[in-house]
Amino acid sequence: MSQQQEETSFRDLKLEEIKPLIESGEYEIVDVREGWERERGHIPGSRHVVLSSILANPAAHRFQDRTIFVCEVGERSAVAAEMAVALGVRDVVNFRGGHKAWREAGLPLEKGT
Repeated sequence: MSQQQEETSFRDLKLEEIKPLIESGEYEIVDVREGWERERGHIPGSRHVVLSSILANPAAHRFQDRTIFVCEVGERSAVAAEMAVALGVRDVVNFRGGHKAWREAGLPLEKGT
């Protein structure tokens, strides 16, 4: 385990490591971007939970073990991942690169909410 993983208790993974996890179907994907960002396109099958709502009331949200948090580039999702770990969620992953990396790789996006 890297020093960063020990300090944060979540994995910070880039596209090439995230893609197989998403394809496995074993992880829930949580998009923490604002609604207007999500409407422009999001990873298929992802659930939308705006970061500000997690920060305002963390205990009101339920995340399953094996959750990938994603935003536009990986900063807001890292905050959400840290909150999930604090709530006791296990096997939490932050998608470093986020939707920007997903789009740039030409991977499919769903439109709307």
